[in-house]
Amino acid sequence: MPYLRSTLAYIGLMTLIVVASNILVQHPLAGTLFGINLGDLLTWGAFTYPVAFLITDLTNRQFGPAIARRVVLAGFVVGVTLSFWTSIPRIAIASGTAYLIGQLLDIFVFNRLRRQTWWQAPLAGSMLGSVVDTALFFSLAFAASFSVLGANDPFAIEHAPIFGIFTSEAPRWVSWALGDLSVKVLVGFVLLLPYGALMNILQPIPPAAIQRPARR
Repeated sequence: MPYLRSTLAYIGLMTLIVVASNILVQHPLAGTLFGINLGDLLTWGAFTYPVAFLITDLTNRQFGPAIARRVVLAGFVVGVTLSFWTSIPRIAIASGTAYLIGQLLDIFVFNRLRRQTWWQAPLAGSMLGSVVDTALFFSLAFAASFSVLGANDPFAIEHAPIFGIFTSEAPRWVSWALGDLSVKVLVGFVLLLPYGALMNILQPIPPAAIQRPARR
């Protein structure tokens, strides 16, 4: 059935983004910006990961929240598997938890706003999802209070100037989280362009058409 092929395509895209982000998160940016050493705050994965919200939103628009959740679950399985394979358990738990809750929140918000102005649902969903995803990942992965999940990283919890330039200090993971969220917000706005371009092509399919069995 056409909808099944489209769903598999979304699952394939989500898997690709999750795999790419898991690889690119290991590569810091080079250079400085306003005196900030970007390599201390950001990896290339911060630029690719927000595409997962675009895939979720397009799936939700075309097929509804139930199938969007299936696509998210497929990405969750791939992401957790890769994380346990390539990193320590605490990072894997943080990554999987943040991804799943952030994406499910995006689906919920998008579905509540889908009848509003075209940009409101994808923007609100991705922004709220990004905030929750970032807060959960960096807290679970690095905050000293979550040491039950694994040993603390002494470098991450050591206090330092925020972004390395301000007088106010906080654990280093706070600056990492703020830098990561800044990129996600910026990319989230940029991704409204492809969403707007594709929304007229990927028209919503009525639930009855999705559930109806194929004719022989």
